[in-house]
Amino acid sequence: MKKWFDPMVSALSGVATHKLRSFLTILGIVIGVAAVITLMSIGRGAEAQIISRIQSLGANLITISPGGGFTFGGVRTAAGSAATLTFEDAQAIAAEVPYIDAVAPSSRSSQQLIAGRQNMNVQVIGATPEYEKVYNLETTSGIFFSQDEYRSAAKVAVIGSEVAATLFPDSNPVGQTIRMGNTILLTIGVLKSKGEMPGSVDSNIIIPLTAMQQVVAQSQTSRGEKVVASIALTVTDKDKATVVADKIESLLRSRHRLSATAENDFRISSTEELAATVSETMQTMTLLLGAIAAISLLVGGIGVMNIMLVSVLERTREIGIRMALGARERDIWTQFILEAASLTFTGGIIGIAVGWVASYIIGRTGTVPTLVSADIVILAVSVSVGIGLFFGFYPAWNASRLNPIEALRAE
Repeated sequence: MKKWFDPMVSALSGVATHKLRSFLTILGIVIGVAAVITLMSIGRGAEAQIISRIQSLGANLITISPGGGFTFGGVRTAAGSAATLTFEDAQAIAAEVPYIDAVAPSSRSSQQLIAGRQNMNVQVIGATPEYEKVYNLETTSGIFFSQDEYRSAAKVAVIGSEVAATLFPDSNPVGQTIRMGNTILLTIGVLKSKGEMPGSVDSNIIIPLTAMQQVVAQSQTSRGEKVVASIALTVTDKDKATVVADKIESLLRSRHRLSATAENDFRISSTEELAATVSETMQTMTLLLGAIAAISLLVGGIGVMNIMLVSVLERTREIGIRMALGARERDIWTQFILEAASLTFTGGIIGIAVGWVASYIIGRTGTVPTLVSADIVILAVSVSVGIGLFFGFYPAWNASRLNPIEALRAE
């Protein structure tokens, strides 16, 4: 037991004897580990924030939008430009597809709004009352429009938080009017902000689809069906989302009279798919940030090797004396390997603390979200110790191969 413990004692003694050298070696590892933890925590925090915002739309949300356009005169139009979805499609989906909780068709139009001396150009969404449930919307003041208001095509509006701040900077928007062209809209509610994300309505206003069809020109198909910009729906069980999507695809292909070889003229997507795609992208970005930060760890490792080589050179006579007293090559090798590992391990532990504090401070500023997880910490420490073993191997091997007689002659 004592023979096994001797190299460790010698290694720690070597570290303690050369305090400044050990400090500088540890500092390089501290900076590297802290950089890895900080940058990877920023990547993880950004991923968690984006996923949270996507899921706030509703975990069971499926959206249907026009497909990849169509070819006219040899030119293919942009994705989503084809008018292929109709209000009647939405009614058919609600009636014929199982496991659906609510369906909300909607149309959009860019309009100039005026309220008092304020004005702005916004996206006006014409929707059904189910739009509130499907997109998991909440109002901070007022209410969403009702079925009665929808059926009567009432000229009412629910506005996004940014619209409220711009048009009514100093007053409560609820109960006030907004002019849209020749139409006067009564503001009945203000929506809770969802931040910058797909599907956010912060800079939009929502009015009944029936009112939209009266005040804004609406396209129709050759069969007289009313065209909508998109159809959103929620399923009763997210495990049934794939089944629902398949049945919707079959139904719409039949309704749109597509041949067996024709491409879909619509696209079906879900928040689960969007969240998975974003998660994969952000994980790649996090690894990239970690790899960039790991360069500083590599530099720190090279510093460890340099310091250990200098240490071997300075302690050549000491190594010779130990060998003359019976120390084996394995003992010398183990001593220097443990010395390098102890330096990098200590640097790793201090680096964890520094990285965590840096991540906490950055997160508290509110500018960039951070999330320090156990796997990041374990990875950073493991890499730091691994660097110590890797870069300490050659100096340790070099020390163990010294000739005892030549080592004793060293000055």
